[in-house]
Amino acid sequence: MIRRAASRATWLDAAADPGELDRRLRSMHGIGPWTAAEVLRTAWGDPDAVSIGDYHLPSVVSWALEGEPRATDERMLEILQPYTGQRGRVQRLLEVGRISPPRYGPRYAPREIATI
Repeated sequence: MIRRAASRATWLDAAADPGELDRRLRSMHGIGPWTAAEVLRTAWGDPDAVSIGDYHLPSVVSWALEGEPRATDERMLEILQPYTGQRGRVQRLLEVGRISPPRYGPRYAPREIATI
């Protein structure tokens, strides 16, 4: 996939705007919405590119902005709607801010290696 994208770098670089680059990237086999959004935000500096399909991100956004412990991609986009134009920046700020929703699952007490 990396070689394929590199071989088409001139074609990708000729995109006129972030929307066109998104369409070009996603037309390539193996590149989906998450990868396209990461490229747009990181390489092109698109402040509105949101990573759809990330496992943890919707819950991070919903917890930080709405106090809801779990969310879907659709709910995340709904929550980020007031920030249209800057949604990617909001997402990134929440990621680097280390905000995380409550964890669920078993907790085990640490065990001494000598007793194993």
